[in-house]
Amino acid sequence: MPEIIPSPDPNYLMDLLKKIISFKTVAPPGGCYEEIVDWLVPIFREMGFATQKMVMPEDVFAAKCSDPRLVGDRNNMRADLSVGAEKTLVIYAHLDVVPAEGNWETDPFQAVAKNGRVYGRGISDCKGSIAALIAALKALLESGKPKYNLSVLLTTDEEVGGYSGLCYLTDLGQVKGDLMLCMDGFCDDVVIGSNGIIHWDVVVHGRSSHSGSSFLGINAVERSIPVMEALMDLKKVVQARRSLLPASSALEAIGKKNLMPMLNITMINGGIKENIVPDRCNLRGDRRVIPEESMDEAMAEIERTLKPLDVEFDLKFYPGYPPMSVNPNHAWVTEVREAVQRGMGFFPRLSGAQGSLDQAYATEKTNIPTCVFGVGRQLESNIHGLNENVRIADLNGFARFLIELLRL
Repeated sequence: MPEIIPSPDPNYLMDLLKKIISFKTVAPPGGCYEEIVDWLVPIFREMGFATQKMVMPEDVFAAKCSDPRLVGDRNNMRADLSVGAEKTLVIYAHLDVVPAEGNWETDPFQAVAKNGRVYGRGISDCKGSIAALIAALKALLESGKPKYNLSVLLTTDEEVGGYSGLCYLTDLGQVKGDLMLCMDGFCDDVVIGSNGIIHWDVVVHGRSSHSGSSFLGINAVERSIPVMEALMDLKKVVQARRSLLPASSALEAIGKKNLMPMLNITMINGGIKENIVPDRCNLRGDRRVIPEESMDEAMAEIERTLKPLDVEFDLKFYPGYPPMSVNPNHAWVTEVREAVQRGMGFFPRLSGAQGSLDQAYATEKTNIPTCVFGVGRQLESNIHGLNENVRIADLNGFARFLIELLRL
């Protein structure tokens, strides 16, 4: 008699998705965290999970989260299911989304299906994965039990590079298991590495004066030009480097074969009025660090580049998530790829993510072997952009992948 494989209910999945998208968990400021966690807790309890609602204490938030745009309690959820298995699988996704600005064709906080896709803010990053996970677990648990004990972590503030979600739970010792699946990814490839991120801030100092006698002042905006030129020269050096990790299949299609480091100038602010020589100019940007590089050395390289300049400036660094790299030959990586093949019908290639992941912090601290796989498609889903979307077939396929990964 052929084996009967549990199948997720696509109608239930869509109902879940519509509800999850409706919570405006936009970060910043990070609203509706308590509301969505309070909605999720009974769903997991009904499936037999023991749940914890973990709120970051105000003093820890004040010490660790300096972003003034973030307000309110940071609610995280952990749900555990013990089935007596030898190994525990940690499954992670974040609940927050980026703001939904611009002229959307649909309401960004209503999941709208049309032409084989579903549209909504956060649907690919990464609320669609959460809906698919719940639908997969419900189908699987109605017919049996998973082959792993499960620890599901649904957390806050990933979109602002925040500490208050997965990083906080990691330092609390709440990320415990033998294997880990991060659903904050795309379904083009299985991601086994990512860039680290460092934000940098340069304040160039000058002396203000009347612009009619500008020779009496020092123009900080003009003095920032050699700083920018030095950084642009360094950018060429940095971005000529390559990681051993392959780039995603989507980026390979446009000529990017390997993960690469980045150095970007992304913000400039100087001057208060046309006829006042500015006394300061603020340049900001980021440095993406491949796994073969050191975060400390990346910062030191910028310092060495700017130090010889005949410019008065202050330089600060704000290190974020570290780079990540997982052994491509690990048995867990093979297991995930094979489950994708069975559930979604293709054998995925391995790649690194140009972006940075809070998952990297957890992986570095715990040494748990990790794969990153989600529902969006890198060049289709318009992640963080207008009309963010996923294929309906990918949503259902992702739920089938999860069932294949978890079933005995």
